[in-house]
Amino acid sequence: MLQTLNTSQDRRAFLGVEQSLTGRRWAERLDGEAARVAQAMAQRHGISDIVARVLAGRGVATDDAPDFLDPALKRLMPDPSLLTDMDAAAARIADAITGGEAIAIFGDYDVDGATSSALMLRFLRAAGCDATVYIPDRIFEGYGPNPEAMGKLAEGGAKLVICVDCGSTSFEALTEARRLGLGVVVLDHHQVGAELPPAEAVVNPNRQDDLSGLGHLAAVGVTFLTVVAVNRVLRARGFFAGRAAPDLLQWLDLVALGTVCDVVPLVGLNRAFVTKGLLAMGRRENKGLAALADVARLGGPPAPYHLGFMLGPRINAGGRIGDAALGARLLATDDAEASATIAAELDRLNRERQVLETAMLEEAVAEAEAEIGSGPGPAVLVTASDRWHPGVVGLIASRLKDRFQRPSLAIALQPNGLGAGSGRSVAGVDLGRAVRRAVEQGIAVKGGGHAMAAGLTIERGRLADLRAFLSAEAAKAGGAEPMGSLSIDAALAATGATIDMIGLIGRAGPFGAGHAEPVFAFPGHQVGYVETVGNGHVRASLRSPDGTALKAMAFRAADTDLGRALLDSRGQALHVAGSLSADHWQGRSQPSLRIIDAARP
Repeated sequence: MLQTLNTSQDRRAFLGVEQSLTGRRWAERLDGEAARVAQAMAQRHGISDIVARVLAGRGVATDDAPDFLDPALKRLMPDPSLLTDMDAAAARIADAITGGEAIAIFGDYDVDGATSSALMLRFLRAAGCDATVYIPDRIFEGYGPNPEAMGKLAEGGAKLVICVDCGSTSFEALTEARRLGLGVVVLDHHQVGAELPPAEAVVNPNRQDDLSGLGHLAAVGVTFLTVVAVNRVLRARGFFAGRAAPDLLQWLDLVALGTVCDVVPLVGLNRAFVTKGLLAMGRRENKGLAALADVARLGGPPAPYHLGFMLGPRINAGGRIGDAALGARLLATDDAEASATIAAELDRLNRERQVLETAMLEEAVAEAEAEIGSGPGPAVLVTASDRWHPGVVGLIASRLKDRFQRPSLAIALQPNGLGAGSGRSVAGVDLGRAVRRAVEQGIAVKGGGHAMAAGLTIERGRLADLRAFLSAEAAKAGGAEPMGSLSIDAALAATGATIDMIGLIGRAGPFGAGHAEPVFAFPGHQVGYVETVGNGHVRASLRSPDGTALKAMAFRAADTDLGRALLDSRGQALHVAGSLSADHWQGRSQPSLRIIDAARP
């Protein structure tokens, strides 16, 4: 059933806001006990009050604060052998390397798949094995390994296929691989039932007999642990006696990118991967990533926002509407000229994708609003159209989720009567599990995923059944977090929103899924200039009572209640809520606020 978290309805209304301009109640994130933890944390460890509130609001205990602010990979890195089948997988891959077998890497077409593929390829090359990468076509082959692809790999001479970010439910394809004499190792993280496909090893922290406690890892995290394990086996066999062992930490930039973009919880080991990976990315040693950052005009040190909203969408654009292998190829190349060419092509495809997305989103929002009507509407939105591109439905689901604050699915209906759908969830709602249960009930043809994202294939005539099923699952779970709620960490004034303060808050990061970005309220700030810019963004200046100005932006908000209210409030005072970041431009840094909500005092 859908998993839920405690609601925020019991906490007091922050600044007394019971209904904001977007209809949400602002709630104090910290209850009485968390506030006492924050106070003790600040006093005992000399941490600033704001940072202590951020940590306490995310469940960090007083004694754990110093280690949390320094997520050392060495301390958090587990023994890879904790994962079920890891030793078998590492031994089989090491055998292929030392035996000179031809290896093929079969990856998914999203960012997690591309980074996993590039990471494994870079490791194999460093071990003297030039493997090939196969990424399926999203439209013609669908998700995951298929029998035809296995036949192609066998014909090409492959002896071992390493499936990354896929394969855990590919029974037909892996049965065919076995018939063809192919060895298969699966490295995955998607939820899976008790039965596993025929493979020499299936390493997946979400398989039911895995007790590692690492189910929050993205596939690229599982791949990194596998690389560590294989490297250890090779070292024990004396493989590196006559050659230099690879520096595995140099590839943490790929691990960070896949981890952020797959929206897995940024806690524990994931948080260490991203923290250290951002530092590696800042060194620009991966030529493909550097070229992509340049075409995206990424300024300043890389941050999770850049990965999730600037780099990730461009890599995904290849798999959505172009060549699915472009992303993996870019991330694995050391050729500066090839990097620039591929990055430019991905940037072009991303612009094309944005045009498609705009038209699709308009239709999806209209359908969602009709489904919600004048009441609270369904707990899970399901939208569908035969005019949608199947490669873009995941983005539409994400936009709907953000706009309506509830799990959302978007489905592209095909002429063959089937629909290819993708869903995105909110904290506390395990959408992957719900979709898998829909498959078990015979409502969906196939599907799966993880807590925050899922995909499915469904017959056109079963859409109403899917809507009813997901609503019933939500009812059984008692409902998720109230849709009209926004948790606030603390109140600030523009005067206090300094670069130094943003740096202090950043120590509690990186923020993302499972480790929510702090939201601050700016009480009674006057809206100075306000205008629409770019692709429907609303840019504004907020002025505190002492006259200090703060740059602010409400992204994709021009046609929303929030955007319209901001545009109509020039010269007026508003309570404004949002997240802070540093805006880097031409060597200068200044504070910037991403507006999430606003309310009239």
